[in-house]
Amino acid sequence: MKHLNLLLMAATMTCGACGSIQNSDTPDAEDLIQRSDIRIENRRMTPEALWAMGRIGSVAPSPDGKQIAYAVTYYSVPQNKSNSELFVMNADGSANTQITHSALRENQPAWIKGGQKLAYLSTESGSSQVWEMNPDGSGKQQLTNYDGDIEGFSFSPDGKKLLFIAQVKTVQSTKDKYPDLDKTTGIIVTDLMYKHWDEWVTTAPHPFVADFDGSAISNVTDILQGKPYESPMKPFGGIEQLAWSPDSKEVAYTCRKKTGLEYAISTNSDIYIYDLASKQTRNITEENKGYDTNPQYSPDGKYIAWQSMERDGYEADWNRLFVMDRQTGEKRFLSKGFPSNVDAFLWNSDSQSIFFTGVWHGMTPIYNVSLKPDGWIYQLTNGLYDYGSIALCGKDLIATRHSMSEGDEIYAITDLDSKPFPVSLFMEGGPERFSSTDSIRPDYPVKQLTHENQHIYDQLDMGRVEGRWMKTTDGKQMLTWVIYPPKFDPNKKYPTLLFCEGGPQSPVSQFWSYRWNFQIMAANDYIIVAPNRRGLPGFGVEWNEAISGDYGGQCMKDYFTAIDEMAKEPFVDKDRLGCVGASFGGFSVYWLAGHHDKRFKAFIAHDGIFNMEMQYLETEEKWFANWDMGGAYWEKDNATAQRTFANSPHKFVDKWDTPILCIHGEKDYRILANQAMAAFDAAKMRGVPAELLIYPDENHWVLKPQNGVLWQRVFFEWLDRWLKK
Repeated sequence: MKHLNLLLMAATMTCGACGSIQNSDTPDAEDLIQRSDIRIENRRMTPEALWAMGRIGSVAPSPDGKQIAYAVTYYSVPQNKSNSELFVMNADGSANTQITHSALRENQPAWIKGGQKLAYLSTESGSSQVWEMNPDGSGKQQLTNYDGDIEGFSFSPDGKKLLFIAQVKTVQSTKDKYPDLDKTTGIIVTDLMYKHWDEWVTTAPHPFVADFDGSAISNVTDILQGKPYESPMKPFGGIEQLAWSPDSKEVAYTCRKKTGLEYAISTNSDIYIYDLASKQTRNITEENKGYDTNPQYSPDGKYIAWQSMERDGYEADWNRLFVMDRQTGEKRFLSKGFPSNVDAFLWNSDSQSIFFTGVWHGMTPIYNVSLKPDGWIYQLTNGLYDYGSIALCGKDLIATRHSMSEGDEIYAITDLDSKPFPVSLFMEGGPERFSSTDSIRPDYPVKQLTHENQHIYDQLDMGRVEGRWMKTTDGKQMLTWVIYPPKFDPNKKYPTLLFCEGGPQSPVSQFWSYRWNFQIMAANDYIIVAPNRRGLPGFGVEWNEAISGDYGGQCMKDYFTAIDEMAKEPFVDKDRLGCVGASFGGFSVYWLAGHHDKRFKAFIAHDGIFNMEMQYLETEEKWFANWDMGGAYWEKDNATAQRTFANSPHKFVDKWDTPILCIHGEKDYRILANQAMAAFDAAKMRGVPAELLIYPDENHWVLKPQNGVLWQRVFFEWLDRWLKK
């Protein structure tokens, strides 16, 4: 579940060097969803303001480094849907132009034909297909006419092949088995993984390779023809799990070649190399038993890199950067000096180093690691930010960046050809040899290129974000983020919220969420306390792993440390404390409700685990339950498992005495909605004030605009009712 809460992510109005946005064509309809002209009163964040923001997606620099194409998704609350548009700007952010203006959901821009054309996905033909156009938006032409939706694509370096992703049927339906029962809704299940994330599994994504003559594809080949396996892997894998070799002769792909029970209990995916000429496949990571994902060839073709976890069944294992010499087969653990996860990576143009992002002390900077054997890792950026996707644009790095106070925008990190002078230096040998990330050293210039939502930010007052280090009950130091209301007055007393992170091993970094948004909580005059409790990455491997098999242990003591420490402040009203969270954070709320000793006056749990015995059997990815819970509840001699299930929140309902709001989506197959229903029922039967918000059409998240606005309204109505009396 680690990846579930990553929480999880543009232009008529910009400013400064970005220039003004120009529209290159006219609307197809009056109700076209595009940039909002919302007007905000009182300078306070609202749910409508959050949903009015454009969300920057794929970013693609041109081969000559002179232009950047990118996608933006806009939402309409009245229409309850979204639309994606494409933009092109100069590499310095100037001449930013919207080049599409339709309801056809154009996305995933990619430069082809030497940068003369832009390829992209569009639904103009009635299904998602690959199209091309000129960089100014003219000359649109359909390139594929595949019988089905294309979900992602990548042209070969020589431009003669197309690699794309499409779903193939892998499960026989009931109607296939009994054609005369064509109106039946029954689903016959014979093995595990019959549901995943938010769907009943009937298909799997496969990688296809086709010849491309410049205007159409032919000779389409399914690399996994006749196999029931996924590549890329559900539920979130995309084109980043596939890669072309520089000579266009090979495709590397990520795959877990397992089904049913074997799939449900294992994270053992591998990197496979498919030779286009011989159509032969070989596994280059067979010896590793955990996740191997996201291959990338070096520009010179001598190496291939990928992300790797060591242990089977542990989805939150240390995500390491590995490199293999393609000629000798030698493999190296390149990021060994960085005791946190490599979240994304990119080869440098000289093939001698790799850029990557990874969380450290509640922030996600950009780093560079050389192929040289010294093991040094240079941190290139600093500040209270999380960097996301990265791409080379000439001598610059182009990256998306967000914080607790601003959603994703596009930035350029420049002067990369100068001698590295790090903000911090990571070296193999232990934490005592790490230089402090708080030390101030020169870093590379960073320039903001887009100001997609500046017209909204200009109408808002944001709360101050502050990091505090707190001593835990076992004598460790824990970083806790504190977010203050706009116009904070230290002479007042404020209701305060403890935020419980999900995952469970997702960082409380500088994330920006359109649901769990700290600034909208602050705008409602709450102080937010967000601890990086035990079981989060960015503080060393030991800290990250401390939560497994110990859900009701030190991580909960860390929560108490954070809220108790803040409750000492004169501006925190210790008689008006609330506690909120989702996923593992929802579990935390349910658990704390039975153990908080009257600290809190209100709880909100979203998609949380209430009954761990039921969760063990209900969740689809059994490897998660096995690892984090320590085993099955019927394993009476398994001390770890027995400790886990003894700490199930449902066993402490007799101590519930505080109002609780339970929220859940019925399409959440990771944690089923009956968990929230049971918690709500238990509270009501105990005489505890409770409310239940159920979404029949939402999964582990809340994705539809009107559902999102409803979520915020109910959230704050509940908190205000109990914390602002």
